[in-house]
Amino acid sequence: MDSLTQIKCPIALEFDEFEKRFNLAMTHREGLLASVLAHINQRGGKRMRPILTLLMAKNFGEINEVTLNASLALELLHTATLVHDDVVDESDERRGQPSVNASFNNKVAVLVGDYILSTALLHVSKTCNPLIVENLSRLGQTLASGEILQLSNIKNNDFSEDDYYSVIHKKTASLFESCAIQGCLSVGATAEQVEKARKFGCALGMMFQIRDDIFDYYDSREIGKPTGNDMAEGKLTLPVLYALNNSNYESMVNLAKKVKAGTINADEIAVLVEFAKQYGGIAYAEQRMKDFYDEAMVFVDECVKKADLRQSLVTYLDYVMKRNY
Repeated sequence: MDSLTQIKCPIALEFDEFEKRFNLAMTHREGLLASVLAHINQRGGKRMRPILTLLMAKNFGEINEVTLNASLALELLHTATLVHDDVVDESDERRGQPSVNASFNNKVAVLVGDYILSTALLHVSKTCNPLIVENLSRLGQTLASGEILQLSNIKNNDFSEDDYYSVIHKKTASLFESCAIQGCLSVGATAEQVEKARKFGCALGMMFQIRDDIFDYYDSREIGKPTGNDMAEGKLTLPVLYALNNSNYESMVNLAKKVKAGTINADEIAVLVEFAKQYGGIAYAEQRMKDFYDEAMVFVDECVKKADLRQSLVTYLDYVMKRNY
């Protein structure tokens, strides 16, 4: 049994129902909208976030209509932000396939992203749960503010690790947090249980993004982006930030400034990538992932009593730590 199948074991039937509803939400009868939605949906994805929502609900109760609508709203919001992010980043690919803006154009991408976002709002309204509605609304604000913070960081010459963590918390970990929170809220978990689940989701999301950023230091078509793509977009991630802050090479600092200025070329990016590897950046990033793994395991040890759910969540954490795409 592969890892993803094992993760989904305790929620297999409910996940199948989620998939049916998500595919329906991403379907339109005719025209350009139908074509674009089909283009987005054919990428599939592992659905790690709705899996987390369902697992949290199962841990504290029984998955129900509120859980399913919350899961749909969260995944639709996530999908909309990916479409919009590709426009902001001027990305031509998403998961190794042409992005919406590349296949159609920016106008279509923005409008279809808005359509998917509105569909997310429709489903969250069906939960009839003010706390879930508020959480999704605040999540939308946080995701957008994370993108803006990242753009702001590109314009300064600081190499702050704290700023990096702030960005990835807003852009990535906040979504995993919301998935955990809403799964709990959908089954009436206590405030204490919700808070412990939130911390699990946060640690998981931080791990997830650090692993994503490590990918950028290796060339793989499975990932869907070339080596150094983040640097080409003006972003300095954890491995190179660590190397810059723990060595004394003015030449590397100057290259990093060129990353932020948007004037660096491919050969110079290759030098920075190798510098990050040689000066412990990858090893440090992997250790930080292990730290977040240990934080997440506190929830599993304290709050997960059912053996199948415990196995599922441990496998989930291991998968995020070790995944190669």
